Amino acid sequence: MKTDVTETQERAVNEESGLSLNEQAYRRFKQALVTLSYKPGEYLNTAQVMNDLAMGRTPINQAIHRLSNEGLLQIIPRKGVMVSPLSVDDALELIEVRLANEMLCMRLASSRISAQDIASLEAINQQIEVATQQRDRDGMMLLDNQFHQQLAKIAGNKMLMDILSVLHAQAQRFWASSLSKEGHMQEVIEEHRAIINALAAQDAQAAADAAEVHILSFRHALLRG
Repeated sequence: MKTDVTETQERAVNEESGLSLNEQAYRRFKQALVTLSYKPGEYLNTAQVMNDLAMGRTPINQAIHRLSNEGLLQIIPRKGVMVSPLSVDDALELIEVRLANEMLCMRLASSRISAQDIASLEAINQQIEVATQQRDRDGMMLLDNQFHQQLAKIAGNKMLMDILSVLHAQAQRFWASSLSKEGHMQEVIEEHRAIINALAAQDAQAAADAAEVHILSFRHALLRG
């Protein structure tokens, strides 16, 4: 794993302020998995992960169990911990589930969104554009996750928020492989703008349609790759 200090890492450290060691380990490990710092199908050495993430054994072991429950890791008896493999079939099933849940999220958010929420979404999307210009892949992914977390928070349904958090982390591992394609991130930024504009107008159907376009664009980028 890279250990250089970057704006992305600084942003992540700021987000960790006040969190327990277990939560810090979980977030760092999850970020490493979704950005493919640990490759799908790779067996992990716990001591090496502890060194990579600068965390102790207990927080890392707690994180392993949480990430296993979320489908990002697999605990193999007598073999150890393996990064969950990726397959196109898994991705297509994931997309079907995301479509249903993201469109529900948009319908709920459209009736609950505030001007402050709109400003927050616009600010995150602007930061994504800056990270894109800087070719900061990890920064793009971290900010994209924040964008979708914010949408789920606005929807105001904790159970839906938890479901979307798991789905989005799994989707980001597939997405990471398509980020190098020319023009893809600009498409994502424009799709985010369409979602923001629909929510600002409190148009539930337009917001759901914009979310559908966004997810199907991810599907197209994945299959194109």
